[in-house]
Amino acid sequence: MTGTMRVPRSRGALSGILLVLLGLWGGLIPFVGPYFDFAFTPDEPWHVTGDRLLLSVAPAAATVLGGLVVLAGANRAVALLGAWLATLGGAWFVVGGPLSVLWDAAGVGAPLGGEGRQVAEQLSFFAGLGAAVIFFGALALGRFSVVGVREARLSEEMAEYDAHRDRDHARDHGRDHERGPFEPPASRDTVPTPVHPQGRYARRPDQVPPPAEPADHRVAGEPGGNHGRV
Repeated sequence: MTGTMRVPRSRGALSGILLVLLGLWGGLIPFVGPYFDFAFTPDEPWHVTGDRLLLSVAPAAATVLGGLVVLAGANRAVALLGAWLATLGGAWFVVGGPLSVLWDAAGVGAPLGGEGRQVAEQLSFFAGLGAAVIFFGALALGRFSVVGVREARLSEEMAEYDAHRDRDHARDHGRDHERGPFEPPASRDTVPTPVHPQGRYARRPDQVPPPAEPADHRVAGEPGGNHGRV
């Protein structure tokens, strides 16, 4: 189950980028649109009102945040949460304006220009923008809801690896119990010997001095030798 919750970051790359771009558009267009005569009244750049914050900035912030989560999410549950957040932001773009009449809101104003431009403004600011956000949010939801064949195989391999690791750990732990209590290793100058009259450890062979030669080892007839002894 843990393995199937992991997803590659590329799974939501396209949807996440598009959601972030759509959210930035929806949050900035009410304030920069008047520079291009593409706006709602009052047509003043960076004119902030409570209705613009509620109907444009709030859903735009939800869309951008959800898109960033989808873009960077490597966990299936977190990515799904981001997709849902972006989808709800898109839904608010669509229904926020009609619902605002319930609390007697003034709204964001009237669209400027002729009929064609007014339709484009209405779609670009609210209804069409919200529909696009909902589409890409739903696309991300579908992609993160389905467990791919590769992810399922990877999950099985990880589960098998964990089982082997646990089995090896248990086997090594059993061997440690069979060995008994821990004994300190021999020092560098000593080597362990089974029995030694002076203790458990003896000197290394290269450190044991050679036995002394007997004084009278020369044979008879040599100068200085002891005659008659071999």
